[in-house]
Amino acid sequence: MWNKPQLMTAISDLLFVAAVAALLVAGVLWCARMPWFPLREVVVTHALREIRRNELEHSLAGQIRGNFFSVNLDGLRQSLEQLPWVRRAEVRRQWPSRIEVRIEEHVPAAFWGQNSGQLVNTYGEIFSAAMSVAPLAPMPVLIGPAGLAPEMLEFYQQAEEVLKPLNLWPRSLNVSPRLALQLRLNDGTVVELGRQQTKAPVRLKLERFANNYSNVLAVAHQRPSFVDMRYPNGFALRVNALASLPAMENKGKP
Repeated sequence: MWNKPQLMTAISDLLFVAAVAALLVAGVLWCARMPWFPLREVVVTHALREIRRNELEHSLAGQIRGNFFSVNLDGLRQSLEQLPWVRRAEVRRQWPSRIEVRIEEHVPAAFWGQNSGQLVNTYGEIFSAAMSVAPLAPMPVLIGPAGLAPEMLEFYQQAEEVLKPLNLWPRSLNVSPRLALQLRLNDGTVVELGRQQTKAPVRLKLERFANNYSNVLAVAHQRPSFVDMRYPNGFALRVNALASLPAMENKGKP
């Protein structure tokens, strides 16, 4: 190798470039650790509905360490995502001295379980949080296996659409361990839909209930307390003999 000057020159150039690169990296790291680029502010880029300023300050207090270059953005993000109402957080540097935070809050769509303190967001995800702002309209209660929360929310929305022309809507949806569906409506009626089947989808059963509801009222002269839609070509219902038509609650929708 010593008698090959071209090879020696190439190796020498390579070592020189590596040394310069190492010095540059060391210089950048040294500058980044110096107090020349202090962080001056952390800014949330948009208004928040449920999350309060003191919650954000407490979450970030132990994470703001270092300067503009050395602060751990991933640590900031993970700390924010531990807050109950945070679904996702994004954190980025904004030259020369600012950290910008963007937070996606959970948007509650339903309560999960009975008095469980849990909610279901619009993606069908279950989370634990206390609501400080009253919902614009009453939210339903979903009860069932946690893994089925997205499908349950989707069916609730379908049921709401099917029942809307009758001025009815589901107040709760219950899915049993055997995956049988039951709806409790705003007028107190319980509708048993049974399990999802290829030949008898639960949506078709609910549509059959909606199509025959007016006829049931005309014959029974009152709203049924229980309707069993699990029959393939009909349904059974139970009425309270001495009950009169109750006043229907107002959902706050026109």
